[in-house]
Amino acid sequence: MDPYDLIGLRRRAFPAVRDLSPRPPSVSRTVIVIPMEISHASIAGFVHGGTIMRLVDTAGGIAAGRHCGGPTVTASMDEMSFLASVHIGDLVTVRAQVNDTGRTSMEVGVRVDVEIPGTDTVHVSTAHLVFVALDENRRPVPVPPLVPETDEERRRQAEARIRREQRLLRKEALRRARAGETAGS
Repeated sequence: MDPYDLIGLRRRAFPAVRDLSPRPPSVSRTVIVIPMEISHASIAGFVHGGTIMRLVDTAGGIAAGRHCGGPTVTASMDEMSFLASVHIGDLVTVRAQVNDTGRTSMEVGVRVDVEIPGTDTVHVSTAHLVFVALDENRRPVPVPPLVPETDEERRRQAEARIRREQRLLRKEALRRARAGETAGS
């Protein structure tokens, strides 16, 4: 028996045939709303940043899985800044959507807002994560192309492609630095 197969979940999670037809970002749209409770708080009385990061990763993973029709893993997260604090009793809304796709990967944009019951909503954080689609052997598999339908979706896709270029440039610069190469060589 496969030690990773809990009650047949592995068989259900990995589709035998994948549909690689292009799809719009709306297919991946995900919203999670959760009230912050005492178990989410730090000793200072704020909600842990890690709690928010976990919600971001969860919503992003759901969006990526919806787009590709199967399981994914988080490959990277771009910068994530916290613009406002989150407190016990706040209602946190996490929205995620695929911004662009590569061959086996997807960039997912995630926005976190907080609503203090009875007041306005405050933008807390934005993050961009890269997820990779997996087959039953936990190897990367192709993902369907993304077909944006609105100007906003086209803008998000263009920005995602710039972030991808920056990630690749950074990766190459770090590789050269490890090899002892200089920037000008």
